[in-house]
Amino acid sequence: MKTFEQLFAELQAKAASGDPDSGTVKELQKGVHFIGKKINEEAGEVWISAEYEGKDRTAEELSQLLYHAQVMMIAKGLTLEDVYRHL
Repeated sequence: MKTFEQLFAELQAKAASGDPDSGTVKELQKGVHFIGKKINEEAGEVWISAEYEGKDRTAEELSQLLYHAQVMMIAKGLTLEDVYRHL
């Protein structure tokens, strides 16, 4: 299990590595439009799972939404602190 902060650090490291086999690197290369579409897709899946699929499935979908949100943060050069200021 990892925290939000640990995931962000892991994704930053993957982005910095530029590994062409990394799904994170591939997503970043596709750009903000692609990442935004993934965020919208995952948000819809969170809603559907919350309505019809139970807690575990909802938690899984939320984890995917958080992943893509963090990829967007990296794509836009945002830090955790940038986001935390608005919480």
